[in-house]
This record gives sequence, C-alpha cells and structure tokens, in this order.
Amino acid sequence: MATVKVTFSLDSTTVGLLNAAAQRLNKPKSAVVRDAIQDFHARIGRLSEAERLRLLAAFDELVPQIPERPAEDVEREIREIRASRRRGGRRTPVE
Repeated sequence: MATVKVTFSLDSTTVGLLNAAAQRLNKPKSAVVRDAIQDFHARIGRLSEAERLRLLAAFDELVPQIPERPAEDVEREIREIRASRRRGGRRTPVE
C-alpha cells in the first residue's frame, strides 16, 4: 500500500491518547490513526450503543400502548377517515 504523508493539528489530550494507544498496541502512531479512521468510517451511519438502547426503550414503552383491535375494525376506521376527507371535511361550524 502506498503511503502519503499528511499533517494534522491535534490537541494535547488527543496526542496523549494516540501515544498511549501506540505504546500499548506496540504499533506506530500512523498505524493507530489508520486503524482508527477505518473503524470510524465503518461505523458511520450506524447507531451507537446508547442510541440503540434509547430506541429499544422507546419501542418497549410504545408497543404496549398500541390498542389490540381486530384488523377489520382498523381497516373500517381507515375507510371512514378516507371517505370523510374526500367529502371535504366539516359541513357545519364547530361550536
């Protein structure tokens, strides 16, 4: 793989983390940065664990609130709503 030399400006905390990771993994800092960028790129668009848990909690809270009705009742209600919308809404003033 051909390499290209680039320059970045990083804060001292990030540089410290990079140095610690390189030492712990016994890898050059450039390899740590390369691996981190590849890992980050692979996760773009995916949910973090915190986001996943938040959405699952919302799902667990909302699903029990869905009323249990026969599909026939639901379809009849949808037909009634569509028919009323086609009629143009209310014919009498709201009090």
